[in-house]
Order: sequence, then structure tokens, then C-alpha cells
Amino acid sequence: MASEGNGMSDERIGTALIKQVIEEELKDVPSEDVPPLTPLAVQLKTEQEEKVVNQLGIMIRIVGDKVKDDKEFQDAIDGMACGPGSKWDRFKKVTDKVFEHGITWENIAVLFYVAGKLALKMVEAHLPQSVRDVLMWTVDFFRNNLLGWIRDHGGWINSFSDLAVASVQHVSSFSSQSYGLIIIFISGLALGSFITWRFSK
Repeated sequence: MASEGNGMSDERIGTALIKQVIEEELKDVPSEDVPPLTPLAVQLKTEQEEKVVNQLGIMIRIVGDKVKDDKEFQDAIDGMACGPGSKWDRFKKVTDKVFEHGITWENIAVLFYVAGKLALKMVEAHLPQSVRDVLMWTVDFFRNNLLGWIRDHGGWINSFSDLAVASVQHVSSFSSQSYGLIIIFISGLALGSFITWRFSK
């Protein structure tokens, strides 16, 4: 069952999550270089939705870090600012790359993470207005191509276990102590959200 039946909106959570990931990536950029993003994203309506977004944001940053070493992804991100063709066409190539093996929770997390990197690249290329484009393209892609899948798979609340596994796999090269701490941390996030969700039904 999707989150809508429990007072949460998968669409609101998704759009707010995209906005949060982009804002997190731009947090060190002077505010005058970044256009306001608030009017372009749906606002969360409950404290529970805010908690889910914040916890997912942490997990997305861990999962998304794995593309840092992927040359194809980095070339696609770098090409957004100055590559051939329209920016939309280049953005579409990025989404095709992310989902070339189908939709998974991990791939959705990677797309949101890459959107943040694309937004930062636009600012670095002195194209700050394109940050809005990246946000809107990502939100539109989410609504048109991912939201139905998310609802069919139980809503965002069901993403925690898969993203936790992906996060742990990504950090498996850490020391055993750090590895254990991360497992405990991520498991706590997932359990906390699940308990909150269950008792709100």
C-alpha cells in the first residue's frame, strides 16, 4: 500500500526530496548565485513527511556517492553545461544512463543525487537560471516516470530497507568499526520511520 493511505503523499515527499538534495548540494554557494527554488516544489504538510524526507536525504547522499567514480556519469554531468544539443537532451541522456537497467529504489536515489550535482555544475558554469530547469526536469521525470512505480511498490516508506542495503554495500570498504556503526545508524532510520508509519495508521 502506498503512503497516501497513511496521511503521507508520495508525490509531495518526492518533490520535496529532490529540492532538498539540490539545496544541500548548493549550500556552500553564495545565495546571490542561486535562484529561489521554493515556488517550484510542493511543500510538505506534516511532520512525518518532513522526517521521511530528511532520512531519505541522508541515505541518498550515501548511495549517490558511488557515482563519483563513474566516468560516464561524470562526463554526462560535465557535459550538461557545455555539451552539444539542448540541455534537456543532455538531461535525458543522464536519466537514460541512470535507468538503463530498469527502475529500482537505488536508481531513483542516484537520479536525485545526480540532479544535485547537475545543479551545482550549472552554477559553476555561471548558468544559475538552469538550476530551476534541472529541478523542474527532475520533478517532471519523477512524476511522469517514477511516481507510479513508487506507489506500486508501497510508497517511499518501503524504500528504506533497499536503500539501507545499497548504502551498506557502498561503504563496505570502510573499517569494520565504521561499517558496524553505519549499519546501526541506517537501520535505526529505517526502523524509526517504519514505527512512526505503523502507529499513524
